Amino acid sequence: MGSEPEVEGETRTYASSEHGRRHFCGTCGTALFYTNEAVFPGAIDVQTCTLDDPDAIPPAAQIQVAERIGWMKTAHELPAFERYPG
Repeated sequence: MGSEPEVEGETRTYASSEHGRRHFCGTCGTALFYTNEAVFPGAIDVQTCTLDDPDAIPPAAQIQVAERIGWMKTAHELPAFERYPG
């Protein structure tokens, strides 16, 4: 199988806007988290897909819904499949 992923080291930062900073792995480029001291000082927006156990930290809010695609409001009502539908 593949080698174990690197889980330490410094992140790289990209200034994506005047105050927004996107932090990512300098080795593989995976987005890790986002900070914006002007919009939410002291907070970190973590990319939950990068966590070993994303279920360990349930969401506390939905943000940036002003431009949300209309059908996302009812996406939870769509049929759900464990894998691809048969």
